[in-house]
Amino acid sequence: MAKLKRLPLVSFLAILISIPAIAQQKKEKLTAGRERININKGWMFYRYDDKGDNLIYDERPAVYNKHDDIVADSRPAQANFEGTSEKVLKKWILPSANDFIADASKHYLRPAGNPGENFPFVQEGFNDRQWQHIDLPHDWAAKGPFYTDTNAVVGGGMGRLPVQGVAWYRKKITIPAADKSRFIYFDIDGAMSYAMVWLNGKLVGGWPYGYNSFRLDLTPYVKFGGANQIAIRLDNPPNSSRWYPGSGLYRNVWLTKTNAVQVAQWGTTVQTSNVSESAATVALKINVENKGNKDQQVKVVTGIYNTDNASGVEKLVVNFPVSVIHIDDHAKQSVTNQVVLSHPALWGPLPQQTPNLYTAVTRLYVGSQLVDTYRTPFGIRDIKFDPVKGVIVNGRQIRIQGVNQHNDLGALGVAFNARATERQLEMLRELGCNAIRLAHNPPAPELLEMTDKMGFLVIDEVFDCWNQGKTPLDFHLIFPEWYEADIRSFIRRDKNHPSIIAWSFGNEVGEQYTGDAGADVAKKLAGIVKDEDSTRPTAASMNYARPNMPFPESTDLISLNYQGEGIRDAPAYAGLKGIRTSPLYPAFHSKFPQKMIVSSETASTLSTRGTYIYPVTKEISAPVNDTSGGDPRHRYVSAYELYTAQFGASPDKVFMSQDKHPFVAGEFVWSGWDYIGEPTPYYSSRSSYSGIIDLAGFKKDRFYLYQSRWRPDLPFAHILPHWSWSGREGKITPVHVFSSADEAELFLNGKSQGRIRKSAFEYRFRWDSVKYQPGQLKVITYKNGQLWATETIKTAGAASKLALMSDRKVIKADGYDLSFVTVKVLDEAGDLVPGANNDIQFSITGPGEIVATDNGDPSDLVAFPSKRRKAFSGMALVIIKSKSGQPGNLIIKAESTDVKPGNVIVITK
Repeated sequence: MAKLKRLPLVSFLAILISIPAIAQQKKEKLTAGRERININKGWMFYRYDDKGDNLIYDERPAVYNKHDDIVADSRPAQANFEGTSEKVLKKWILPSANDFIADASKHYLRPAGNPGENFPFVQEGFNDRQWQHIDLPHDWAAKGPFYTDTNAVVGGGMGRLPVQGVAWYRKKITIPAADKSRFIYFDIDGAMSYAMVWLNGKLVGGWPYGYNSFRLDLTPYVKFGGANQIAIRLDNPPNSSRWYPGSGLYRNVWLTKTNAVQVAQWGTTVQTSNVSESAATVALKINVENKGNKDQQVKVVTGIYNTDNASGVEKLVVNFPVSVIHIDDHAKQSVTNQVVLSHPALWGPLPQQTPNLYTAVTRLYVGSQLVDTYRTPFGIRDIKFDPVKGVIVNGRQIRIQGVNQHNDLGALGVAFNARATERQLEMLRELGCNAIRLAHNPPAPELLEMTDKMGFLVIDEVFDCWNQGKTPLDFHLIFPEWYEADIRSFIRRDKNHPSIIAWSFGNEVGEQYTGDAGADVAKKLAGIVKDEDSTRPTAASMNYARPNMPFPESTDLISLNYQGEGIRDAPAYAGLKGIRTSPLYPAFHSKFPQKMIVSSETASTLSTRGTYIYPVTKEISAPVNDTSGGDPRHRYVSAYELYTAQFGASPDKVFMSQDKHPFVAGEFVWSGWDYIGEPTPYYSSRSSYSGIIDLAGFKKDRFYLYQSRWRPDLPFAHILPHWSWSGREGKITPVHVFSSADEAELFLNGKSQGRIRKSAFEYRFRWDSVKYQPGQLKVITYKNGQLWATETIKTAGAASKLALMSDRKVIKADGYDLSFVTVKVLDEAGDLVPGANNDIQFSITGPGEIVATDNGDPSDLVAFPSKRRKAFSGMALVIIKSKSGQPGNLIIKAESTDVKPGNVIVITK
């Protein structure tokens, strides 16, 4: 048995003397004893044109309903499928889950044999020179082309991109002979999906769920001192997702090298308690492994460091007491210790608080040799969940102003890019967003590093379905065997991120409909979550389960999708089929007075940026259809921001319901950004209509409606629609204004259209009887009787020129950094021409390349890499990437017929 060794005082003093002094620790590398090497560069890629090969994970249903144009809140109907046969590789893959299965008696035993060993693609000598040379992260589907036919193999639900099929990745890596005593791990942050890995012709293992990060031990198969051939097979089924899942090795991949004595994978847990401005208790649990063939006495030394944000220098703050443990060969031992930190710099969400971070650096010594160094970033914060006050961080109530975010990065697909992710978060911060729900799967680990640093609150989520599937080939096929491993690995990877405030282990799952049986599944999953982390509450988002059903009993939080403001309950929604509920905040609060309520999905308002369709509904919320708010010919939805999915509600209706029920902790809007796939209401399109920001990263009018609520101290006024309507002269053209002001007066060509004061539960100014005439619209707003903000818009002239503006003037010459360049079609006076749809040709000179273009139009089926793109509502986007190690000036040029070209310079360093 591994055991904690109690030492006599003399021995303990000797250990203290042998610990490197603080001055020596500063000189010691903070990564000594362990190497983590990024191996994204230089892969070979091949995707089958046909069905692929016979190295399948498991059998799948052969006949099923392939239609994906269903309302998002439709009842799940896919039954579990028992598909195993003797010819599949599942038995060799399942042991990869063993470290995450608590009951050792349920661990999987690897069968004898080596499936696939004679398959050419896994062989070292196979000639892959004709394969495509790529660098990771890589999404093979993002470049398209889009499927345009009605019965496409991939329909609108999954984004009309070629995600389906089997593909292989190959790469040779050299492992030096000097590493012969070390352990070599292959860490994959994300692979979509059914990943299976061979090294030197030997099947190592794999992981079927495409969103989880996972590790495989390569050590038994490595040729030390020579080249080693990695081969990875991925298999993306069609009809396996409700949105665009992407494809390929779409996140970072790493080699990790350790000594036999090591901190286990995701092997540290930091918990803080008794948190105040004067002191905080920091507890650290370290799981240490001895994978060697002899017992070891291990000294465990951990210090807490903070980082000077200006210089980047880490400074030691305090040391934990030293621990010495005796670990038998091939055994594990956990060490738990704590320290009181005086005057801690607390982590809290912006803008009210500051997201301060620390790093715990753990060093393992065998004798005098430093054998491992493990870094654990963390934050010190106190979070409470009050059923009346909501989320309380460090003693201060924080209203959740959140959005839901899917996995893709627009025109880049799902291939992770740090700058593209950062850009999304920056725009959400500008919006006033302080919280993100990760729908409906674990994110790239780097995203959570950003939410920690940028001060967002996060609900981390796993699973869109359990046993009851939503699409024919989704996760329900593998749920029974993988749910425990997926949950435990998901939490172990992410548990030390201070931005994460809750774990969600299901979204609108079909088990809501199955009474006690479904609730029993939820309780089992909640128990696993609590076993991994008892410090955060559990949640599972409900769009059907009511207060009197057993399902809500299973979670710590009441997490509601659309039920708070009511589903299909307003007059305009009468007659629609589907779930129908009145606003259920009071009923849930009455039934569960001890549980905090949060709306995990609200709104699902739909619109296309800059398009306005007449007449405009008089209601505050209405479902879009082909005769109200919708344009089926162009596949546009009116941007008055009043029209919704069948189950949704306008922002105004959501705000009213939340304001009437102040015990609700806040909301996560569906969605922050448009995303590829799920293009309700027009499934012949490519991407969603629900974002506050469109797919290209351009603000919809709705951005300013949310900003008026979430940033009430920001003086601004935003007028909609635009005022360039040739042919609408004399016709009623309602004018709405979004502002945090309480009064506003509108002027058309200098003539007042009336002064309006917002009444209780009103969130916009509406002049619904304005008749269009060319000229100028001006609004003057007031707050508390004082001038607040003004805005003026005017009728644009003919398109005259193109203007380019980059989000950053300088980017890194590392081959990954990006510049997002906005192109606007302007008239001679420099005003945007809102109806312009010029065909624009893009080019670049200098050490960079055009990665993709977009315009935010969900109906645009031109492939993302195209260097030719039509403007949409007067705007387009071109995304530029640097070339590694080649600094210089990039000149991006845009040209179009009958207008002056434009250009912008971006410097790469």
